[in-house]
Amino acid sequence: MPKQLDVIAPEAARTLDGLFAARAQRSRDTVAYINFDDTSHTWKEYTWGDMEQLVSRWQAALAREALEPGDRVAIMMRNSIWWIIFDQAAMGLGLVTVPLYTSDRPDNIAYIVQDSGAKVLFFEDQATWNGFSDVMPKLGGLVRAVCLKPLSEAEHDARLVSADNWVAENGDEVKHINSDGGKLASIVYTSGTTGRPKGVMLSHSNMLENAYAAAQCFPVYTDDLFLSFLPMSHTLERTCGYYGTVMSGAQVAFARSVLHLAEDLLRIRPTVLISVPRIYERVYAAIKQKLHDGPAYRRKLFEFATDVGWARFEHQQKRGPWRLRFLFWPILQRLVAAKVMARLGGRLRAAICGGAALPPDVAKLFIGLGLPVVQGYGLTETSPVVSTNRIDDNVPASIGKPIPNVKVKIGEKDALLVKGPNVMLGYWNNPDATREVFTDDGWLDTGDTVRMDGDGRLYITGRLKEIIVLSNGEKVPPVDMETAIQRDPLFEQVMVMGEHKPYLAVFVVLNPEQWAKVAAEHGLDAKSASALHSDQVEEIVLERVSAQIHEFPGYAQVRRAAVMPEPWTIENGLLTPTMKVKRAKVVQAYQADYQRVFPGH
Repeated sequence: MPKQLDVIAPEAARTLDGLFAARAQRSRDTVAYINFDDTSHTWKEYTWGDMEQLVSRWQAALAREALEPGDRVAIMMRNSIWWIIFDQAAMGLGLVTVPLYTSDRPDNIAYIVQDSGAKVLFFEDQATWNGFSDVMPKLGGLVRAVCLKPLSEAEHDARLVSADNWVAENGDEVKHINSDGGKLASIVYTSGTTGRPKGVMLSHSNMLENAYAAAQCFPVYTDDLFLSFLPMSHTLERTCGYYGTVMSGAQVAFARSVLHLAEDLLRIRPTVLISVPRIYERVYAAIKQKLHDGPAYRRKLFEFATDVGWARFEHQQKRGPWRLRFLFWPILQRLVAAKVMARLGGRLRAAICGGAALPPDVAKLFIGLGLPVVQGYGLTETSPVVSTNRIDDNVPASIGKPIPNVKVKIGEKDALLVKGPNVMLGYWNNPDATREVFTDDGWLDTGDTVRMDGDGRLYITGRLKEIIVLSNGEKVPPVDMETAIQRDPLFEQVMVMGEHKPYLAVFVVLNPEQWAKVAAEHGLDAKSASALHSDQVEEIVLERVSAQIHEFPGYAQVRRAAVMPEPWTIENGLLTPTMKVKRAKVVQAYQADYQRVFPGH
């Protein structure tokens, strides 16, 4: 039976809440979402009709808060049906949603709530609210704080209410006050690696048009099942994994957590995954480590299988010849590929990757096992997709070609410039930052540098603000080097440094399990803090770092290393909510180590 397409066009939907209403009308009795219920510890299915009824009840409750169209409401929730219900109820009233990361620090959340002027905050549990105790004065603009789970009876803040006591028992027909796609739909705050987050203003049309254009490049069918685990506050998940699946009529199951991901993959058996590279890199590292610890014959069989699989992929893409060894593929698939794919649920037809560059060897492994990994490129300011590979036109080392209706050109210093219906309205309350990011003739400067091949395919070559310039004038891309170093499972986190220095140095956070093995091999005490600062450990680290970056130019070699005593986290202020390292903050926190690896400089 042929796969069915049922895509709702932007002009039919007009707004994001209009899109949801159109899907509910078209597919009322079809299962839309699968959500894990913490109370009954079971997976529950919700049809589009069920969702619309829930939206009407939540919207009735929101309507009682005397909010005006254009007012902001914030969502600090894990991915679930409740995220979607609140978002749809709010947008139907003409309200502007502000997504927040559940893992973000309270002071950052308070800043965003205050900066956006959010009047309602929807969050998950009592512990979240308790975490705001030190920043409560900054939350003074809130008129209502809705907690999904029951609250402690000792809570006295009049603004605070549990969802059970707030949501209306019955709702009227869902309202859709706004019919103008050009109006502001959401303010999405960027990570803020170098300063305070900026609020990206995205209209209904920005995200509708982007989801529709992405669907032209990667068709989503009505029988597709997505497993959602990339946070909804990440624009890739929101536009493609949420609005895109509503547009296409696909089902979505919400993973319980990243910790439960392996179990949920086996239970849900998705056909499509959307993720950032780190998830694929971790699976890659685990596979490589298991092969390293196992017998040599198994490693050689695996390598042969992925080599044959990759060659088949290149042939299918019309870039390579047919080879006699392809005849071994049915056996290799059964002995190797099918076993790995079974651990991902056994039904994946594609994996979508964005948010950062996916290392070519990681892509090659998964593609070699028969899983098409489709890499794209985008940023919050472009809703987010700018370009993507296609299933039948896939060059994993590239970020693909621009999606329909999005124009790109290469500006000064090879900067990628973008124009299109997906480009943001500007930064919230920040006209100076808005002016800085647009050229005089209206192109958005992404800050990323690219090259374009003869077919119009784009390749990221660096980032203007993340290029290390050594004292000899040589330029080094730290992110590329860090990605290469992290191929070694010993390294959990990596930061390359050397701005205006004569050489490069690296800070690393070690994987505890891997470090225990390495320490034992060298007769070291893995639990000794002083050992981490020894010359012997630095030599071990540098040797393994060098093995991963041998393909980089000679001037891009790392000469000094320091092992960090603890991981960089959101809680200690060294990571952004999207897991990007705050470089200046790390240097500031470990100034003594910085002085040690750059003595006298």
